[in-house]
Amino acid sequence: MPKRVDHEERRRQIADALVRVAAAHGLHAAGMREVAAEAGVSVRLVQYYFESKDRLFFYAYERLGEQLGERIQARIRAAGSRPSVRDILEATLYEGLPTDRASRDLHLVYTAYATLALTDRTLAAQAFTDGPDALENHLVGRLRAAQDAGEVPAGLDPAAEIAGLLAISAGLGTSVLVGQRSAEAAGRVVTYHLDRIFGPKEGR
Repeated sequence: MPKRVDHEERRRQIADALVRVAAAHGLHAAGMREVAAEAGVSVRLVQYYFESKDRLFFYAYERLGEQLGERIQARIRAAGSRPSVRDILEATLYEGLPTDRASRDLHLVYTAYATLALTDRTLAAQAFTDGPDALENHLVGRLRAAQDAGEVPAGLDPAAEIAGLLAISAGLGTSVLVGQRSAEAAGRVVTYHLDRIFGPKEGR
């Protein structure tokens, strides 16, 4: 009986290979041939699943978002069966900091995509902000609910606070990548800003 091929899994394998190539050599070096070699498949197979390099690039970008979401959810689950709003924010913001090889690669390649989109019209035309916008709106809703429950000060502007926290996390992540500070030092900055909103965390 012929082996069934999971086509979506094969697409993910190829996209993950692109991320590895881009993390090691830069996004500009992630051509069809290089990605095929990294994935251990033929160039023809890559072309079968992705008709063009642009399609491969955008699929890999979406895959980055999936992987980031999976890592955030893993952090939230680790916080317990009933995570608080602060737990959810911590999981999201700390995941923006390169603390291991996988998160470093995610951050590095995502930043490369953002830079390339400034000059590549095809990439720029894609919906790059849909995922980040959805995440931001979700977190604003969470913080607003915490505010309504009296868990954070009534005078806070949830939209401004979340936008600022996400920008801080992104900037700190870049500073870790370039060696300006350690991931631990960046984490302390994130904690400082969360303490400002929620108060110091119990048991710390």
